[in-house]
Amino acid sequence: MVRKILLPTILIILGYGFWISPDFKEIAAGVSIFLFGMLSLEEGFKKFSGGALENILRKSTDKLYKSIGFGMIATTIMQSSSLVSVLTISFLGAGLIGLAQGIGIVFGANIGTTTGAWLVAGFGLKVDIAAYAMPMLVFGIILIFQKAKGLKGIGYILSGLGFLFLGIHYMKDGFEAFKSTIDLASFGGTGIKYLFIFTGIGIFATVVMQSSHATLVLIITALAVGQISYENALALAIGANVGTTITAIIGAMSSNIAGKRLAVAHLIFNVVTGLIAIVFIHQIMFSVDFISSYVGIANDDYTLKLAIFHTIFNAIGVLVMIPFINRLVLFLESVLKEKIQDTTNKLQYATPKYLNVSVLELPSTAMAAIIGETKHLYDNSFEIITHGLNLQRKRIISSLPLDEVIEKEYSDLPVNIDDFYNYKIKGIYGEIIDFSTKAQSDMSPKEIELLYQLKLANRNMIEAVKDTKHLQKNLVKYLKSDNIYIKKEYNTIRKNLAELLRNINTIVNTQEEDVIILLLSKAKIHMEKYDVLVNGTLDNLIRNGLITNEMATSLMNDSSYAYDISRNLIEMASVVFTDRSINNSSINEDMKISDEDIATIIK
Repeated sequence: MVRKILLPTILIILGYGFWISPDFKEIAAGVSIFLFGMLSLEEGFKKFSGGALENILRKSTDKLYKSIGFGMIATTIMQSSSLVSVLTISFLGAGLIGLAQGIGIVFGANIGTTTGAWLVAGFGLKVDIAAYAMPMLVFGIILIFQKAKGLKGIGYILSGLGFLFLGIHYMKDGFEAFKSTIDLASFGGTGIKYLFIFTGIGIFATVVMQSSHATLVLIITALAVGQISYENALALAIGANVGTTITAIIGAMSSNIAGKRLAVAHLIFNVVTGLIAIVFIHQIMFSVDFISSYVGIANDDYTLKLAIFHTIFNAIGVLVMIPFINRLVLFLESVLKEKIQDTTNKLQYATPKYLNVSVLELPSTAMAAIIGETKHLYDNSFEIITHGLNLQRKRIISSLPLDEVIEKEYSDLPVNIDDFYNYKIKGIYGEIIDFSTKAQSDMSPKEIELLYQLKLANRNMIEAVKDTKHLQKNLVKYLKSDNIYIKKEYNTIRKNLAELLRNINTIVNTQEEDVIILLLSKAKIHMEKYDVLVNGTLDNLIRNGLITNEMATSLMNDSSYAYDISRNLIEMASVVFTDRSINNSSINEDMKISDEDIATIIK
């Protein structure tokens, strides 16, 4: 409802401004060009986010000071704290970083955004930047039309910088011309009343433009020509700092609970920082004057003094909040809780954990989310398969001997796999396929190939669950049979599949690629060795009259189902739980591996 009212209101105000003042058109056009430049810059940096940015993020956020440093440097380079915040929400939503790491990046981004004020105040207003804008736009647009992704990215960055410079030029000229018509400074004033009024205006302007950088540039250009007073400019800068959280909040609306927590943390940090700046504004102004005189900044160079003020109060906010990060994380986790399923009711519709619109910002975060959701689907498939085999999951993943694992049955009554499939598998599988279709539009051919492999891995899990359903009928029947031979064969099937599930669980919980390759190789060998047709077990049972023809037919079919379950799970694990640089051929090359080799490496 608010959006429906806000947009027409803004358009009406702009239209009225255009009608009464040609100079207002130039200022508004400058803001528009500047914002378009921000969009071009964001698009350009996204072109280079296929690996480098993500790898740096993962390596640079293991400690708090690294997270802050990453946020500061990334924002300095990209000149957009909003972009860094949205990317951070994407990585958090995909499960690539933790909440504390994300908060550290947001803290750093707030410090990094101060470099924009320095660049505009120290460079943008001192030279004719329009002269630099024109060549950048020409070269940028030419490169945008190239096919190579890297050249396109450079083109977007160059054209973005060109539009930024051009926007600043138009805003500066517009305010200079506007001054002869209306003196905006006459509407200002001093005191606590005007401090809160102009802080509110700064918040509103940033909410409308969704860019604190654009608001700051507007403030600095207006201050440079004397359209606003220095004190009112400081209040506007405080408001811009608080208002920038709107972009993170909008980005988090489509994210999971982790992204929403980060957006609230961002809001809390910026509000606290703004309140500190308001309460101690006179002390901070005194510090600005002291630093300005120390470094040789003129007493009336208010644009550079505004940049100093912006830097000081953001740095103070970070220093004040750093000791409380862990408490903030605990507070957010206690207030914004994940929806916990009712464990008393096992048949509840499972929902995706990682798939949300926010992770579509980058192909890599979308891929990470799909991989995470595929692992989630495997957890549910593991549960269904173990129940279908009438086994207990906790006993399979324990260190108990496998003979003891299969001794204790899960239940006297067979589990309805159809119900489990509909509640635990079907919905998530459909969401993964639908999400993959949306995500692949921005992916490279190499990423699309990996995505195709992940789709096959998901299909393998579905097939394994369906084969378990077919196997279950005779398995339940013959486990209660008086014929010890057929009962033994079905227990052997259960034991072999339990061993495979245990090995995959080991793969899930290890980072050692040698162990992963060896376990998958062992599984492939055993899959062939335990086939009753291949190893002659079935022929021996029939020849000696140990089982009936009906039992033989059932065992032959169910052995085939067990073989398919094993094959599907092994193929799935080869894709989902191994390093992307390892392919199936490297696993197949080392097939002659003994159990002793496996045990030695695991130990």
